Amino acid sequence: MDKLNIIKVGGKVVEDPAALEQFLQDFAKISGHKLLVHGGGTLATELAKQLGIENKITEGRRITDAETLKIVTMVYGGLINKNIVACLQAKNINALGLTGADLNLIRSDKRPVKEIDYGYVGDVKEVQGDLLAELLKLGIVPVLAPITHDKNGQLLNTNADTIAAETAKALAEYFDVHLIYCFEKKGVLMDPEDDNSVISEIDANLFKEYVEQGIIREGMIPKLQNAFEAIHCGVKDVTITKAQDILLGKGTRIML
Repeated sequence: MDKLNIIKVGGKVVEDPAALEQFLQDFAKISGHKLLVHGGGTLATELAKQLGIENKITEGRRITDAETLKIVTMVYGGLINKNIVACLQAKNINALGLTGADLNLIRSDKRPVKEIDYGYVGDVKEVQGDLLAELLKLGIVPVLAPITHDKNGQLLNTNADTIAAETAKALAEYFDVHLIYCFEKKGVLMDPEDDNSVISEIDANLFKEYVEQGIIREGMIPKLQNAFEAIHCGVKDVTITKAQDILLGKGTRIML
């Protein structure tokens, strides 16, 4: 099977024009089939403030009420997505910007209310891997925004890390899939204050150990949970690395 690189780029890179330009230059150099998933939370937060809409964050996750959903749809599906597509076209990459609603690519269910009501937040239920595979085989580079739909006309704000993992799983039957999460750090760190304390490899036992010891915590836990689930579902490997290092093979490798 052909190799496919799926790269998820975090909000802080997307929101810095110089960092984004450098990242997209590197992304353009990756040979073969590739797919990009992006976030953009801070830009959505800034626009909400400008429009006088309160940002509600609980346990590090955004509460998406009806007004916030309008903001994230505009920012993720519009401004950020189309800016990335235009920049890639300038680098001769035939990119196609998509949300999960386009082509019915990613269907989600609205997250049920338990201790917290997250509002219009989606949990991914289905990814149309066959359609994405067709686009990729035509030489198109999909650029996925973190918005999905419930197939009943409702858009849903959806975690970009989860979209990357679920898309990787759906495409694993068509390609040898390599999933790369990149953000502002060099990888998973032993010490958050020391950028050079990168853990080179993590298996399921080490992950459990590091969580118990408090070395891995907060937002890194769901990121790694997504990574392990992807590998269990046929993804060849998952790497967490710095956006500037996507061509260098550095970072933290997630292993069974």
